[in-house]
Amino acid sequence: MSTAPEGLQGVFDRTLAGIGQVRAAFTPQLTPREVGTIVSVATGIAKVSGLPSVGFEELVEFPGGVFGIAFNVDEDEIGVVLLGDYSHLHAGDEVERTGRVMDVAVGEGLVGRVIDPLGRPLDDKGPVALSERLPIERPATSIMDRAAVTVPLQTGLKAIDALIPIGRGQRELILGDRQTGKTAIAMDTILSQRGQNVVCVYCAIGQRASAVAKAVASLREKGGMEYSVVVVSAGNDPPGLAYIAPYAATSIAEHFMEAGRDVLIVYDDLTQHARAYRELSLLLRRPPGREAFPGDIFYIHSRMLERATHLRAELGNGSLTALPIIETEAQNISAYIPTNLISITDGQIYLSPSLFELGVLPAIDVAKSVSRVGGAAQRAAYRAVAGDLKLAYAQFEELETFARFGARVDEGTRKVIDHGRRIRACLKQPEFAPVSVPAQIIVLLALTAKLFDPVTLDEMTEAEKAVQEAAASIPADVRARFETAADLNDADRTAITAIARQALARFYPKPDAKPEAKSRPEARAESKPKPKATPKDKS
Repeated sequence: MSTAPEGLQGVFDRTLAGIGQVRAAFTPQLTPREVGTIVSVATGIAKVSGLPSVGFEELVEFPGGVFGIAFNVDEDEIGVVLLGDYSHLHAGDEVERTGRVMDVAVGEGLVGRVIDPLGRPLDDKGPVALSERLPIERPATSIMDRAAVTVPLQTGLKAIDALIPIGRGQRELILGDRQTGKTAIAMDTILSQRGQNVVCVYCAIGQRASAVAKAVASLREKGGMEYSVVVVSAGNDPPGLAYIAPYAATSIAEHFMEAGRDVLIVYDDLTQHARAYRELSLLLRRPPGREAFPGDIFYIHSRMLERATHLRAELGNGSLTALPIIETEAQNISAYIPTNLISITDGQIYLSPSLFELGVLPAIDVAKSVSRVGGAAQRAAYRAVAGDLKLAYAQFEELETFARFGARVDEGTRKVIDHGRRIRACLKQPEFAPVSVPAQIIVLLALTAKLFDPVTLDEMTEAEKAVQEAAASIPADVRARFETAADLNDADRTAITAIARQALARFYPKPDAKPEAKSRPEARAESKPKPKATPKDKS
């Protein structure tokens, strides 16, 4: 009976000795936490006090896992842009610093996914497991690390590839009134990158959820999601998410560019982005300027679009091509935001509502559209066959305006108008129907050689289709030169022209129909003097 208490006492002694050793080895560490309180909450913003060491654009955390960005850093309080649902926040709630800026997950795991600007998945494919993160705001590539734009980005649209070419690393603005086909051009460009080793990032800013769902469904149906990332800020999201969406999408695209990949990013659209920034600035009491936009509205777009570039070979030779979209009002391209973006980008594609109403799709106004960089990257075969096409089309548009008033035109002017109508008919293209490079070149060469002029306008669609199908007959060595910087020689042009002429032969009017067409005016001319002679006989 006496041995049991002694054994239990030994256990207690050993346990207490171990606890004493742990306590002796433990050194308490104090971790400072800077905590503030919410002063007020408004639509998409919050005023916070008690964070004296917070930095500009630092990420702060609210109750419920809601984050915000410190936008206004004043002496007594800070203005925070909220990045999530803020309905549960109240004055007096605690706010804590995170010590880092806003960042987003990047990597190959995002390809084929639909996410929000915070990196949270919006599809049904489970969580996004990525270890690498990049800040959404990053300095643009320095001048000495950039290379010239030399490689074209084929859009599959004849009007753009021939007349307004885009190079990899360029920034090309797409602008026009609402419902004129701006997003359709961007979607066609994304679908044309299939098999071209190009990663596409589509950033929807403040768009209707139904419109985004339609775009994602189109990409999945056509196979575009296999190489695309979709970043979505819906119209019912807080304005803070709409503000950071394009910056997050650009960081995702930059990760692929720095890995040596070619990347295409579409901002749809920056008008909503500017309006979200205006809303936040006015709520934070920043002084308004023209059209109530803050004074730095130009800078928020320029610092983002300057990140699009072509890296030199030592840095991987990657490229980031940007296609920002802007919505104009009543065709006013001289408004504040459109003129800002026109001056930032390397060219613009203007979509005309009048052409859209006439059924000319894509409704590209060639006279108001320009590419200041892509011409140097355009393939030599395009320059050879489309050199005079833009001038001929511009002359046609000028002459067509006068012809509408019923003015008499001479034979040369009539031929210019007829040729221009064939150019317009050939530049028409349905949605989700990209045209390959050989098919484009044979159609453009047939246009410049005026092979389509004898074809009636009613048969132009079928005639163009026949010429595109005939592109498969182009010799392999000639097709190989399409992809290089080599010019087309006379023999190549003759061979391609002969193939196009053979494909169009069945659309030409029959020779026996020409004399009949000529005899009718002659018969009318002979019958004209007869009624004039009758009054003279009576007199």
